[in-house]
Order: sequence, then structure tokens, then C-alpha cells
Amino acid sequence: MKNTVLVIGSGGREHALAWRLAQSETVKYTYVAPGNAGTATEANMENVNLDIADFIQIENFCRQQNVDLVVVGPEQPLVAGIVDHLTEAGIACFGPSAAAAQLEGSKAFAKAFLKRYAIPTAAYEVFTEVEAACTYLQQQSFPQVIKADGLAAGKGVVIVQDIPQAEAVVKDMLADNKFGDAGSRIVIEEFLQGEEASFICMADGKDFISMATSQDHKARDDGDQGPNTGGMGAYSPAPVVTDTIHQRVVDEVIKPTLEGMQTEGMPFTGFLYAGLMIAADGTPKVLEFNVRFGDPETQPIMMRLKSPLDQLCLAAVKQELGTEAIEWDQRFALGVVMAEQGYPEAYQSGHAITGLESLEQWQDCKVFHAGTKVNDGKTVTAGGRVLCVCAVDESLQQAQQKAYAGLAKIQWGSAYFRQDIGAKGIRHLSES
Repeated sequence: MKNTVLVIGSGGREHALAWRLAQSETVKYTYVAPGNAGTATEANMENVNLDIADFIQIENFCRQQNVDLVVVGPEQPLVAGIVDHLTEAGIACFGPSAAAAQLEGSKAFAKAFLKRYAIPTAAYEVFTEVEAACTYLQQQSFPQVIKADGLAAGKGVVIVQDIPQAEAVVKDMLADNKFGDAGSRIVIEEFLQGEEASFICMADGKDFISMATSQDHKARDDGDQGPNTGGMGAYSPAPVVTDTIHQRVVDEVIKPTLEGMQTEGMPFTGFLYAGLMIAADGTPKVLEFNVRFGDPETQPIMMRLKSPLDQLCLAAVKQELGTEAIEWDQRFALGVVMAEQGYPEAYQSGHAITGLESLEQWQDCKVFHAGTKVNDGKTVTAGGRVLCVCAVDESLQQAQQKAYAGLAKIQWGSAYFRQDIGAKGIRHLSES
């Protein structure tokens, strides 16, 4: 039997998930709600104008189109309970319950959970009052990390270098409401030294399958400088996650997290993403949890996935992941994000993008859309992060060169991108 699939979301992650789902021999048709200009032009794929916060509208659409599987991309509907709603309606939906989604929905919840189960993470304190937070900071060494407790689209984390900057950030979040309700409570934690990596697995409540490792580039500018963003590029696999570290992450982070969630009556089904800091001695510490695939890590990882994603998701919904295997392209994949100048702060949109068609026939190269829409027959920018240009090749360096060569063919007046995506991985490989 062939499945009809609905992907919820409109970013680069959702384009990549929908594209990979559509490649499966067991998928008949893929809908994306609301999608973007990229998903609008894929074969056997269609954008549908649904409000992703209106679960009854989504449920009705699934019934009308006989949708067999819903895959949820972004965090907001997961935290709001879309999986609970659709599951109760008898519709297979891959993702965590609202209770389990607290791992991302509240950083204070996640930190307390990590502490309860002795899962390695940074030392921290939680605050709701400016004065108490500032008093605490005056007793700390710098840098420190200040995080909005709730969802802030990947931008609610600030590394502060001194007391004046720290107090200004605390005031922004707690007093001036910079992140709305997401910042009404903050977490202040120690700054961890090391190298970041993204470890993502698929879980069914009890069993899990590790996805390919990856490394994101959070800072906007070359050399990991500039403000924090949702991610400016990624590559997979991540050489920093050696076989030994991989096993430590499984034993010290993933297994105790899934066991702890089960113990607390909220078994975790879905993509569990552990953002890690790997210390010089190989110790993995959890920076944050996400309860969905990362963006832009999804794009290169989906380029490497060979197994049918719909079958894996359905197995997880049925709690049958333990019998599944997963197959990967053994080559490297790398993706570079093209953003609007000014992102993640103020930026313009509506700029016509040229050159996309020149990459359509490139082998092992794919452009995933994020902030795009079609206007008068033209693809135009419609967000901060606009595109992710991905390439697969035998070495990380070759994948990097191919991705940047493809990117050079795409233009709009205010395009911005980092020029060093993958440099750390290439350095790792040259040293090993």
C-alpha cells in the first residue's frame, strides 16, 4: 500500500523532509502545509494553505485526503499538542506529545530533567526577577550564557562577556519582554568550552535509531563570530563525533533521557535532537534539547538518508522501531544557508532570486527553500534564512567546494552567507 503524507511547516527542514518522503517507493503523494516556493515545484508534492495552529482544520484535511501519516517539522505545533490531537482522532502523527515536547518548550524543565537523571550539562540557575538574576551574575566568572526559557525560534540564547552586557540582556528578556512569554523566565548557565555537535535520533517511546551525526554553524559570521542565528550551514557526518564519543552520547545522554521520560509517564516519540558540547577530553554535555529535526542539519542529513522515511516514521508511531534498520550514503553532505542581509535582526524581503534553474540538473546537488514564496511567477525572498544549497561528495572538502560552486550561481541583491561552512570538519579530518 502506498501512503499519502502531510508535512507540517514551511522552512528548509520541511522542504528536505518532504523531498525525502516523496522519494520513497511507498509514498503516493506528499502535501506540505503551508510549504514554500521550493515545495510548490517538487514532483508529486503540493502546498496546502492550512493554519498549522488550527488542529481541527488539519484533522479535517487529513480525513478528506485520506492522509496516512503526518510529519511535523516545527516546534510550535508540537509544544501546543498537535500530536495529541491527531492521535486521538486516529491519524498517525510522528512527533512527541505536548508533555514530552517540554524538553524543548521549557529550558528550565529540560535542565531540571537533566539534573534529575544525572545527564551531563552545564551548571545553571533559573530566574524570573531582574534583581535576583543580576545579583547571581555578579558572583560568576565570564562568559556566561543567558537563555529565554520558552520557544524563541533559535534566537533566545545570548553569550555575555561581562556584567554590563549580562545585565542589559537580563533586562531585555525579563523587563522589556524582548521574547514575549518565552522570556518571562530565564536560565543562566556556565559557558562550556569545546566543539558543538548535533546528535539526532528517531524514538518510539522505548527504542531508538541514531540518525547521521552533523554539525551546525550557529553564529552568523565567519569564524563563529556575530549574533546567534537559527543556523547558517551544516554538514554530515561530523568528524568530532568519533565512534567512542558516539557510544558515550548514546549511553550518557540518549538512553537515560528516553528512560527518564518513560519513567515520568511521557514516553518520547519523534525526532530527539541533543545539541551537544564535546569537551577536549571527549565528554559530551547537553546544551539543549530539540524535539524535532534541526534546521539546517536536516538538509544534509536527508541528502544522505537512503531508507524510506515514511516507513521509519510509521514504525515509530506503532512502537516498532526496534525491528527497523537505517541505511546511509557513506559520502559527506554539506549545506550552506543563503540569508537576507541583516538577519537575524531587521532585514528586507521580496527580492527576486535568479539562477535557481541552473542547478536543477546538477548531480548530487540540491537547493532547499526556506524563506521563499512565488510572486507574479517569480521566486522571491520571504524570510531571514532563504535557501540552503547542499551537495554530496566523497570528501567533506569536495562537498564544500561543490556546494559553494552551486551557491555562486544563485543571486539576489542582498544575499548573505558564511564562507567557512565545514572548515572545522575539514581541519578535524586533516588532523586525524
